[in-house]
Amino acid sequence: MKTGVADRIARFRDQYWERGEPGRETPAVLTSGLYRLWLLGLLLKLIGSSWDVAWHFKWLRDELAPPHMINTVGTVIVVGLTIFHTFTGYGVDRTSLRLMQWGTGIFLVALPIDLINHRINGLDITSWSGSHALLYLGTAIMLAGAIRGWLRYFPADRWRVPGLAALWFFFFENAWFPNQHQEYGILEIASWDRGDPYAEPSLLQFAADQIGRPVDRASIVRFSLPIADWVYPVWGLIAAAAVLVIARRTIALPWAATAVAAAYVGYRCLIWPLLAGIDFPISAIPLFLILIGAAVDAAHLGRVPALPAAILGAAATTGLGYGGIWLQQQLNAAPPVSYPSAAATFLILATTWIALDALLRRKAARRHSPVTTTPIA
Repeated sequence: MKTGVADRIARFRDQYWERGEPGRETPAVLTSGLYRLWLLGLLLKLIGSSWDVAWHFKWLRDELAPPHMINTVGTVIVVGLTIFHTFTGYGVDRTSLRLMQWGTGIFLVALPIDLINHRINGLDITSWSGSHALLYLGTAIMLAGAIRGWLRYFPADRWRVPGLAALWFFFFENAWFPNQHQEYGILEIASWDRGDPYAEPSLLQFAADQIGRPVDRASIVRFSLPIADWVYPVWGLIAAAAVLVIARRTIALPWAATAVAAAYVGYRCLIWPLLAGIDFPISAIPLFLILIGAAVDAAHLGRVPALPAAILGAAATTGLGYGGIWLQQQLNAAPPVSYPSAAATFLILATTWIALDALLRRKAARRHSPVTTTPIA
């Protein structure tokens, strides 16, 4: 005898599980349900990955650790949605579907590569490994597909803009994610200096054995901050600003970039006491990112032509970013940075911003009305 849930699943299957091509007419109620499931899956992946970073600064790797299980549930939802879109063609056009497929495929290929990497190399806590980069890349591409699908198909109701902002929040978090290594690492070193290290003795010993040293401050520093000091600001500020520029254009509301950046900072402030409350390591929180969002929004006020706006925006982002990191170092804690790298950050960011601006304007110029089932605001 079917339960209520089983009966609803059967009705859904009979109504919607049929072969179709991308771009087909999609009922608004189905589109809304599919993309809300995307938000749920991405939220579970976010919670799992956030806990996973803290986990790896406390204990040795464990494939069956709770944060991995939460992340896996989110991944299963995302993979299931990609399969549904692929088979039925509902809720996607061809481009958004290809992005979802490629992103999910890269992510799934990266998972066994990461497991093999750990089996061969042992502890791989750094967020900057090749296998981890593939995971970020796959997530970014699948998110790009979800964002495009949301823009083209999600109903014009009260959830449309908040949901789009949420997708950009997830995209922003994914871009910033590798920088969390330094944000946790600097406080891991501080915990050692206090005589109360966050990491368990087995983890400290394992990390020290990998570099052939005793468990001492030098091995803790190598374990906690294994990459050059220029990486944190150069990658972080360029990636953050680039994502926020596109988010501001697609959300198309004043101070949208600030809202996305503030939401990320707010999330980090929320999980900070939660992790501390269950005795996990805590991290330095990049509060200065709110200033980066404000700089991006200010560059879109429309009072300055596009080219100088991009250059001034890149300059403001660079100055506020490096200045904000320095201020946090003085007042609380922030990762070490190479301040001379600010010149490279500005040049690369200005070039990237100008290129993005040209690309987005070109797309806007040749855009025609998309095929949707509901009006697009």
